[in-house]
Amino acid sequence: MLILWTQGDTNGIGSEVILKSFHRWRHSPHRAVVVGSYCMMKFYEKRLNLTTPLVEIESLNDIPMQEKTPDEPLYVLSLSCNIKANVGEIQADAGELSMKAVERAATLCLSGEADAMVTAPIHKEAIAKAGYPFQGHTDFLEHLSQSGRAQMLLCDIETNLKVALATVHIPLGKVSETLRASGLRPHLTALANALTKNFGIQTPRLAVLGLNPHASDNGVIGKEETEFLQPELALLKQDFCVDGLFAADGFFGAKRYKEFDAVLALYHDQGLIPFKMLAFETGVNMTTGLPIVRTSPDHGTAFDIAGKGIANEASFLSATHLAIQVAERRRQQLETTA
Repeated sequence: MLILWTQGDTNGIGSEVILKSFHRWRHSPHRAVVVGSYCMMKFYEKRLNLTTPLVEIESLNDIPMQEKTPDEPLYVLSLSCNIKANVGEIQADAGELSMKAVERAATLCLSGEADAMVTAPIHKEAIAKAGYPFQGHTDFLEHLSQSGRAQMLLCDIETNLKVALATVHIPLGKVSETLRASGLRPHLTALANALTKNFGIQTPRLAVLGLNPHASDNGVIGKEETEFLQPELALLKQDFCVDGLFAADGFFGAKRYKEFDAVLALYHDQGLIPFKMLAFETGVNMTTGLPIVRTSPDHGTAFDIAGKGIANEASFLSATHLAIQVAERRRQQLETTA
């Protein structure tokens, strides 16, 4: 399989985790190609003393046709060398390059020239400075692929924990009204479909967290649970194997997530904080609901440690392994239905 590694923000740790991943990836039968800046990859290779055979290419057609070997170089589909390194800094042209890399990789996946993409972290402020009206990878990929509904699904192979988010990058003050407008059904439908399509779970067991502390204690702490969440969930149990609403703190503390195939959290930090506590170095962010396979490590640009050689590549490698597993499953499904 051919996997595309997008470089992410060139002032963050993306280039470093890619270089480190390549050295652990060399014996894999699958080929990974970087999409980004060849010059910036060379900069970090020298700065971090990560001796890596880098080869610049202009097209995937420039890669030799023979099977991958352990001594094969790391090919870089270079989009620009007109960028200077400002390690750990927010920079508009770094934001622009990171998004152009995502766009190029997505286009190649949509055309079938590549099997999956794994994205190194981008920086929201940098892409905003570059003029992009997107919050991050998820909505940008939804736009590029013209898909109806993309969903963020956090996965950890080590613990088998999977967490989806009903709302993502919105202020807490807007979570309640957003959930009232959307309801739970579209999120549970997307989650169930993703588990079946990408992981082969035919009847997934789903858990839904409450919105308020203690899931409101029957309306004592907030009214959302009693007014619309619990009544809707009762109806949804006719169509899904779903349970809830669970108080988030006790749910994760008591490891109740082990009883389910996936958990639907109702807002960003409710799902992300416990997930990162449990799977910070191995967790993977997967965008479901797309016609292509996209995963990423579950960490950010880490400007504070960029260029210091101490970034951990474990999550990026986990993201690559998951991308291959999902791409292979999707290919098998297509062959079965053909």
